[in-house]
Amino acid sequence: MVGVTGTTRTPRYDEFSRYVAERGPALLRMARSLTNNLADAEDLLQAALVKTFLSWERIADPRARDGYVRRAMVNTQISEWRRKRLDVYPTDDIPEQRVDDPTWRSDLADVVGRAIERLPERQRATVVLRYYDDLTEAQIAARMGVTLGTVKSTLSRAVDKLRRDADLVIERAVN
Repeated sequence: MVGVTGTTRTPRYDEFSRYVAERGPALLRMARSLTNNLADAEDLLQAALVKTFLSWERIADPRARDGYVRRAMVNTQISEWRRKRLDVYPTDDIPEQRVDDPTWRSDLADVVGRAIERLPERQRATVVLRYYDDLTEAQIAARMGVTLGTVKSTLSRAVDKLRRDADLVIERAVN
């Protein structure tokens, strides 16, 4: 049998491919639990599978394969953590730290809510359906019993009014 690269595929390759196809999703979940995101998990699993493939013939018991791959993932991730570790040295001086004030989010939501309330009824309904209820323009048209063009022009006028709303302009300047 000839593989993608033109080389002859071995029974070892076929057996390993079947193993990865069967166990890949479970192993990816394990890798995801060791990393911060899916891309890093995929990279970690790939590195562990390369190490496993190189030692495939030495893994005599098929039931030990998952454990081998998991151990390879853990060891690889620990090495990555050690590489990324920053050395922290104790000091008598405590640096000033900026503390975020999370209240701006609720203040902004309040300002936006009041600006939307000032819109004419049809514009307000269209904005709420589009941006709060996440309906498509076609769904809004069907729900309101108007044409798609009416929805688009109403949304355009409403967004333009919101852009010119004095409270929102001040809020954007502050944040």
